[in-house]
Amino acid sequence: MPARPGRRLRWLLVLVGVGGGTAATAQWRRRRRASRGPVSTTGRAERNAQLVGLGGRVGRSVALHRARTVFASAPRRAELTAELQLRTADEVARTLGQMKGAMMKIGQMASYLDDGLPAPVRDALATLQADAPAMSPDLAAAEIERELGAHPDELFDRWDPVPIAAASIGQVHRAVTRDGRAVAVKVQYPGVADAIAADLGNADLLFGALRLVFPGLDPGPITDELRARIAEELDYRLEAANQMRFARFFAGHPFLHVPTVHPDLSTARVLTTELATGASFAEMLTWSEDERNRTGEALFRFVFRSLYRLGAFNADPHPGNYLFRPGGGITLLDFGLVRNFADDELARFRAMISTMVIDHDPAAFRRSVEDAGLLARSAPVEDDEVAEFYSHFYRFVRDAEPYTITPEYASATVRQTFNAQSPVTRHTTLPASFVLVQRINLGLYALLGRIGATANWRRIAEELWPWVDAGPSTPLGRAEADWLAGRSDDQSGRRATK
Repeated sequence: MPARPGRRLRWLLVLVGVGGGTAATAQWRRRRRASRGPVSTTGRAERNAQLVGLGGRVGRSVALHRARTVFASAPRRAELTAELQLRTADEVARTLGQMKGAMMKIGQMASYLDDGLPAPVRDALATLQADAPAMSPDLAAAEIERELGAHPDELFDRWDPVPIAAASIGQVHRAVTRDGRAVAVKVQYPGVADAIAADLGNADLLFGALRLVFPGLDPGPITDELRARIAEELDYRLEAANQMRFARFFAGHPFLHVPTVHPDLSTARVLTTELATGASFAEMLTWSEDERNRTGEALFRFVFRSLYRLGAFNADPHPGNYLFRPGGGITLLDFGLVRNFADDELARFRAMISTMVIDHDPAAFRRSVEDAGLLARSAPVEDDEVAEFYSHFYRFVRDAEPYTITPEYASATVRQTFNAQSPVTRHTTLPASFVLVQRINLGLYALLGRIGATANWRRIAEELWPWVDAGPSTPLGRAEADWLAGRSDDQSGRRATK
């Protein structure tokens, strides 16, 4: 039976801040007539007004739907509901795609985080992952010339004016350098920095409102962390440095590949890298069960080897950031949103894992959660209640046996993260070091759920946890162990967390 219209979209519309009045909408329309850039609006009032228009259109559609279904038969109601879902999803995807920036990122996340979204909604929002509206060829060429000092036809031996991908901050073009290297050139949308600044101006309002549901939430660290990380994402020089660091760390890896950066053709708003090829996420999902399991294991190894051995991870795990090859091969793309962790932060993660997964000690786990700043020390909840609340996130590594990560598990992870009914939730907050870690709980597990990946995740995790440092447990693990054996301790990223 189709989902009730509006129910699964409500949280998305709340996140993007739909609300306001007709005067703001009229003001936005007047200003929009003069706008010709790829980012539909840059000012906070204008972008708010565009979301107001979206909310109004969706609201009118839902009201009309209710009127039309009053006397409709059950089959006709189901048909009308499916039509409403399609219209609403297309409207949301089109609006967020034109807006670019932070609003489009929310749409991207929605498309793969919650398996409970109706299929038409997920499909429409999924177009934001790689097929969002692009800027014109002339405008992209002008940005290249502004940044690199020459038209792309002069800079490159061959230049494809049609982008191969268009996302929330920039779009990517194919080119061939003068010395014959095939490259991908990412060009930032003009005006997107101002657009994101306008969106982030609403962050205090958004997280302040969440305190009505989560009284213990301190929005300050969350908004500060998001502003800092997203500001970093706008600087392609920093992204180039991040990507070169990951490329050095994974150099020669048997199944993980990070494309080479070309600094001579990169600036703060243009990033040129080796052109990578491979299957898309959608194509990979058609592969055999064994191949999908290897892919899921490789993703898991990339994320947690990066976190525990390099002290960093790429915090933007959506399907468009990977290209796949049979045998577990993955090319990792987009290192704009990288979080680096200090040893004391990693030690907190270790304490939580050890007390929950290895020792099964609820009292010790509660202390570790309090030490991490996730739970108020005076919270009037029992140790077992705290352990039960958080146990969901560790379920697939609790036992050393095969576990299939399903879409239902991934969707339940989203619900548990925002479970306002739990007495524990009323006394929790989110420290800065955990803001982007939640992208792992939400984003990575959503991808593994769609893959339906099965593995003995506990055994694999023990290879990656430095304080356990177990031997290889799978063919991919043995290939990785051979790779590690040929590297120095410094190259292997063996941090002081044993």
